[in-house]
Amino acid sequence: MQLLTGIDQSDYSKIENGRRYYTFEQCKRIAAALDTSMDYLAGLTDDPRPYPRNTQKNSL
Repeated sequence: MQLLTGIDQSDYSKIENGRRYYTFEQCKRIAAALDTSMDYLAGLTDDPRPYPRNTQKNSL
């Protein structure tokens, strides 16, 4: 997972033990690596399918 997200294993351990929280960017990377949505990771939906990915970098 570290290769896909760039998040260090020690950070995962701290998060699992409640000593650290994910940043928005980390959540985004994990969702992309697992091909799911951030809502699914947060338990806000039971649907693991990701939302369509945005192909433009500055599309606000």
